[in-house]
Parts: sequence; structure tokens; C-alpha cells
Amino acid sequence: MQIAILISNTGAGTNLLAIIDGIEKGRIKAEICAVISDTPNALGLEHAKAHKLKIEICGAKEELLPLLQKINPDYIALTGWKQIILDEVILVYPNKILNLHPGLIPDTVAGKVKNPDGTEALWNKGMLTTKAIQNFLDEKSTYAGSSIHFLTLDFDFGPVLGRTYEKIMVNDTVESLYARLKKKENQLYVEVLEKLCSKVR
Repeated sequence: MQIAILISNTGAGTNLLAIIDGIEKGRIKAEICAVISDTPNALGLEHAKAHKLKIEICGAKEELLPLLQKINPDYIALTGWKQIILDEVILVYPNKILNLHPGLIPDTVAGKVKNPDGTEALWNKGMLTTKAIQNFLDEKSTYAGSSIHFLTLDFDFGPVLGRTYEKIMVNDTVESLYARLKKKENQLYVEVLEKLCSKVR
């Protein structure tokens, strides 16, 4: 199995590092065929260089499809990628592009997800990370959470591969809550890829 990992300069590359670690420890039965960044300034590129991974810079969304077709990955993992993924890319790679969303995506558009305590979970559709975490606090949700799903033409919706939850504490801020949730997101990415890459092609 070959995985292409797409990063931006939105974070420190912890999801990339978790995936690298998962592969090196034998949990994920795959190789990283390329780390693709939309900027040469992404911190995650330092992890890629340290592990001698192939690096590609993709400065425009229109360049992504030809690049992916050249690399030919089995799965594409978005880890903080900022560019819009064009419809043509999704259509060429159905059920191949994994996206991490800072909310709890239901299994159907009209469906609901329940938190561990039975309360209704927040989807946070259309929200980026900081706004989504703030929404958990503003709506006085009992849990924050994230989902990994296959990217589809339906915005922020697609087959859900895994979810993770983090209990919200009374004095939580966006920073404190996300710091804890981020660790669980890293673990979730490894768990999801472990399952996907163990399947016979």
C-alpha cells in the first residue's frame, strides 16, 4: 500500500509524524510514497526530511491531480491541507481521500451522532479547526470530537471511518481543549490507516 500525505503550514505536522511512527512500528502496513505540501514552509516537511521521505511542493490546486496520478497512491491523507480539493480529484479517487474534520460527522446527512454521555454531538459542518473548537465551547457541548471520513462531493460529508471524543472541562479554552483532542486525532489517524491498509486489495 502507498500513502500520499498532504500537508500545509497550519500546524507542526503531528498527524504526519504519528503516521510515520505507525508505519515504522508495523501497525500501518504501507509506505509513504510522498509528502505533498502547498508551501515549502510547512513545519511537517522537517519530519519528512528527517525520515528521508519524497517531498513534492504543489503550489496550485490545479496541479494536484497530475501530481497524484504520477505518484499513484492507494490512499491520500489530508492532514491540515489548506487548498480546495477540486471535484475532478475526488472523482478520480473515490473512497481514497481521507479527511480529518473537527466535528462529529453522522453516517447520513440527516443523522445524528451521540456523545458518550448520550447528548447530541456537534457536526461543525463548514468550520475550520479554531472556529469548530470554539463552537464546542459556545454551544456548551459536553464533548468535543473529530471524525476521519472519505472525501466526497458533499461538502464536509462522506463515509465515516472513525471518530474520537474528548470531554470538555469547566475551565477549557480553545487552546487547552484542542491540545488534548489533537493527541486523540493523531491516534485516530493511525487506527484508521491501520484498518484500511490491512485489507486485501
